[in-house]
Amino acid sequence: MLLKDGKIKEACGVFGIYAPGEDLSRLTNYALFALQHRGQESAGIALSDGSSVIVRKGMGLVGEVFPHFDDIMDIPSLAALGHVRYSTTGESCPENAQPLLIRYYRGSLAVAHNGNIANSTELRENLEREGSIFQTTTDSELIAHLVARYGNDNMEASLKKALQRLKGSYVFLFLTENKLIGVRDPYGVRPLSLGKWGGYYVLASETCAFDTIGAEMIRDIEPGEMVTIDESGIRSVPVMPSTRTALCIFEFIYFARPDSNIHGRNVHLIRKELGRQLAREHPVDADLVTGVPDSSLSAASGFAEEMGLSYEMGLIKNRYIGRTFIQPRQESRNLGVQLKLNPVRKVVEGKRVVIVDDSIVRGTTSKRLVQMLFHAGAREVHMRISSPQIISPCYYGIDISTYEELIGSSRKVAEICRKIGATTLGYLSHQGMLCAVGLPPDSLCMACFTGDYPIKECVHARGKL
Repeated sequence: MLLKDGKIKEACGVFGIYAPGEDLSRLTNYALFALQHRGQESAGIALSDGSSVIVRKGMGLVGEVFPHFDDIMDIPSLAALGHVRYSTTGESCPENAQPLLIRYYRGSLAVAHNGNIANSTELRENLEREGSIFQTTTDSELIAHLVARYGNDNMEASLKKALQRLKGSYVFLFLTENKLIGVRDPYGVRPLSLGKWGGYYVLASETCAFDTIGAEMIRDIEPGEMVTIDESGIRSVPVMPSTRTALCIFEFIYFARPDSNIHGRNVHLIRKELGRQLAREHPVDADLVTGVPDSSLSAASGFAEEMGLSYEMGLIKNRYIGRTFIQPRQESRNLGVQLKLNPVRKVVEGKRVVIVDDSIVRGTTSKRLVQMLFHAGAREVHMRISSPQIISPCYYGIDISTYEELIGSSRKVAEICRKIGATTLGYLSHQGMLCAVGLPPDSLCMACFTGDYPIKECVHARGKL
């Protein structure tokens, strides 16, 4: 089973590049390293040479998968796409690793997906009744079967028909023998950016991948937009009408890397402002502030600056423990937190410590962190959360699918504080979060904080409304 460490798991990460004659396998490999935080279960690369598409993929981190595939490093290629996966639907197994590759009478198609197709069960059952044979249990395979079924000579036309059947959140990258295509769902729940490397175009879930390979950010792909990159250059068409946007606000709070930019806003600076807002709303008489590595360090530094307190590395992360560490028993799962994070006793001993984290989901990690700091000699442990209380499940690609697993869905702050054993507990308000992010509330998905779901079809598909 996967480690249930009380943290929300990331979405997947995708990358694509069209650059004939360049060393695309290595460039894609480097870009996937930059996106590794978005998925640690599997990694894969697809390459096209103008006449065929090949895929190499495997279970594990990028650095574990690709040393075994030296055969692709010198293949002359036109285009490539890459994927790192964290599963929110489908099992964690080699068959579900991406990119997926299908070969049908029109040619080859590699698919990389980030998101969650809410009506996948219904679509899959219909396609199976009509004769489709699925090779995986992931919802990402649906789009390939739909494209093959429509069978239009024009790939973009086939994709447009196929995408109209899908309900949910998605970013897709597609690779044919001679085209790279990227598309974002009409609500823009997951991010996708367009960049330029030399005279060629690249697509990525986050701009940190551009920085790694030396590409320049051009713009964000718009919700409902499809871009096609081939020998003729780049073309953009709206494929789905967008009535409102709903970018997942957790991209700013937790998912994205701090050096990435989303909608022109730097993630690190937003997280610092989240911490400052948190300090204004929930000040505390304390000696020092520490953050939970890595996603909460920016918010912790902003909290410390606003309070005029010392910011210290009170917790050290073991960076050699994977996020999918197997834990067969409860005592092993508890030990897993200590394997990944360790308090610095000489920093926290005898001190009133403020620990800043980005969220509390199940409460297990928060409880263990508080216990660890007290065990290391902290006199008081004040927990501060740089987002509001999570009260509702996510149906758009995050692994919180039931109210029962959410400690905040049925408990007040005081009760949660008692359960995790903290001296005090404070959450950032909805208004404070929106002020820090600086985007209109109707352009964001905040359903996990509010229970107001922007894509109603997804919730209906799960039988929740």
